[in-house]
Amino acid sequence: MSIQLEILVDLPTLDRHSVVPLYYQIQQHLLERIRAGVLKPGEPIPSEQEISARLRISRMTARQALKSLCDLGVTHSQRGKGTFVSSIKLEKNSRQVLSFSEEMQASGSRARSKVLSFEVAAATPDVAEALRLPPGEKVVSLRRVRMTGSSPMGLEWSRLPLRLYPDLLQALDPNRSLYQTLFERYGVQIVAADEVVEAGLASAEEAKLLRFAPGSPVFLFTRTAYAQSGQPVEYVKSTYRGDRFKMVNRLAQPETSTGRRN
Repeated sequence: MSIQLEILVDLPTLDRHSVVPLYYQIQQHLLERIRAGVLKPGEPIPSEQEISARLRISRMTARQALKSLCDLGVTHSQRGKGTFVSSIKLEKNSRQVLSFSEEMQASGSRARSKVLSFEVAAATPDVAEALRLPPGEKVVSLRRVRMTGSSPMGLEWSRLPLRLYPDLLQALDPNRSLYQTLFERYGVQIVAADEVVEAGLASAEEAKLLRFAPGSPVFLFTRTAYAQSGQPVEYVKSTYRGDRFKMVNRLAQPETSTGRRN
């Protein structure tokens, strides 16, 4: 008997007189099976049609149960394929200046990209300010969906001064690390960055590109990266799925003037 069939057979007997909503009873049962390791990362869970037929409930109730698991980040849906148990969240380290490719390599994953646009454009006011450019100066604009395997993890929109990288459109393979290309071809090593991290909700466009529900939690990153000279060399705005990443930092208590901690 397959694991998915076992889960179906093992679905709970619903208490239809309880004040606890039916969808929540189903959600809690499936969540328990995931946490117990009965359903493992990458494995499918029963579909709304199967849950609806097995428990004799409406498709809407079954859909709500599955959506609530996705909202918790423990599952993710793939259009036309079903709902699957999510992998362990990847750590995003805010103490190091790493590219997405370097972060994925450090976690043992392989980074891929889907290019949305790669062109020369005029700097918008926020880009010009961050990169210390005259208004309207040309920049290289690169928008990508960043992926591991076939799973979209985030959206990145990098803007770089064209005068620093005049042939970047020809030199960069968008599936390779941008930072590695900047170092190997132009001798530019990014050594520091100012980064702002905010919590947000996925727009309809972002949700479509990242293949999850509109309004799902996301991390919003705004980064200005600097070369060793102190010159800003990249401005990037990123949106990462909140169900696939977690922020990790190490905190230390400051010492007092006497060298003792309070």
